Amino acid sequence: MAQTLAERIISHAAGRDLHADDMTVVPVSMAMSIDSIAPNVIKILTEDLGADFVFDPQRVALFVDHVAPASNISTADAQVAIRRFVREQSIENFFDVGRGICHQLMIEEGLAQPGEIAMGSDSHSTLYGAIGCFGTGMGATDIALAFATGRTWLRVPRTIKVQLQGALPEWVMAKDLALKLIGDLGADAATYRAVEFHGAEDLSLASRMSLCSMTTELGAKAGMVVPDELTRSLYEVPEWCYPDEDAHYIREIKFDLSALEPQIACPHSVDHVLPISDLDPVKVDQVFIGTCTNGRLEDLRIAARILGGRQIASGVRTLIVPASHRVLEGAIGDGTMAALLGAEATLGTPGCGPCIGRHMGVLGRGEVCLSTANRNFQGRMGSPEAKIYLASPAVAAATALRGRITDPREEQWR
Repeated sequence: MAQTLAERIISHAAGRDLHADDMTVVPVSMAMSIDSIAPNVIKILTEDLGADFVFDPQRVALFVDHVAPASNISTADAQVAIRRFVREQSIENFFDVGRGICHQLMIEEGLAQPGEIAMGSDSHSTLYGAIGCFGTGMGATDIALAFATGRTWLRVPRTIKVQLQGALPEWVMAKDLALKLIGDLGADAATYRAVEFHGAEDLSLASRMSLCSMTTELGAKAGMVVPDELTRSLYEVPEWCYPDEDAHYIREIKFDLSALEPQIACPHSVDHVLPISDLDPVKVDQVFIGTCTNGRLEDLRIAARILGGRQIASGVRTLIVPASHRVLEGAIGDGTMAALLGAEATLGTPGCGPCIGRHMGVLGRGEVCLSTANRNFQGRMGSPEAKIYLASPAVAAATALRGRITDPREEQWR
């Protein structure tokens, strides 16, 4: 029987043919946790499960990225405990403050690979699908069990097929595509579903990572781009790691990229999306460019094209937080960071930055932020009386210059 990409990957891991709604237990290629969740994972592992050691130190990864550097004593103490655990368990895949965001590093460091199953204690682990990996987020108990046994349980998800056609216009990005899909379909449209993207040949790896990261906001169990020439040029893709042409999908969507314009997710829901041309003027106090969704070198470069040689509007704080140390090095090496800093942007430590509202850019009462992050829930970045709008790095940079949410197509940036 024909299989989708999710069905094929899970079947290969299980060693038997499986299809949507089948239950199975499978080995996990990599299990990871982050600083805000890892202390609870460690407690469950050592106290509740009584495990003395993780199943394989080479297939476990830990990251200090969400509140990095630590913002207070309790956070610092929790991170100390993580470092102690790493030493005791001889875990080599440990990435401390400043190395970057877990999802970015899972790709950069080759910890996720096409055809594998990788799970993390962060919901945006769906990002690994950019390279044809079945990446999925799970809770602390499931991660602890994976740390202890190297295995997890899954119900094989049904799959939604998204067929992309055409190419993105100038100043329109993969983030706009993601927001458009979420706005059109709704935040629960893919609950415990896999979203399978076809026709992504014109999208860069960075764009694919943004797109797959945002499938979490559709409720997806996994979001995957079908491997193609780009994937094969960067990775060794197993010959079986492709869906069948006659695979069964519960829904098929065709999307014309060439007709897309910049999109804005308005407070306080990711699926409250409008094309920027329909948005009334909105003044902002803060612009944030970063996160696992839009903190890559490609994102910083497009912001620098707009901000370079210009000055950020008076009264607007603009925070730039690279997704990893490697991204930061690249931005310094090619002049991108000089252009951003020359415009009077502020540089933060590579990591998640203000995304979850625990440090580095917390919003005050009544403030408005235009963010390239993935969520704009009420209170997400600080005060519940603040407002968060989501958009692409191109929109963010244009907004920083004008002090109001601005269509980057309004001017011909150099």
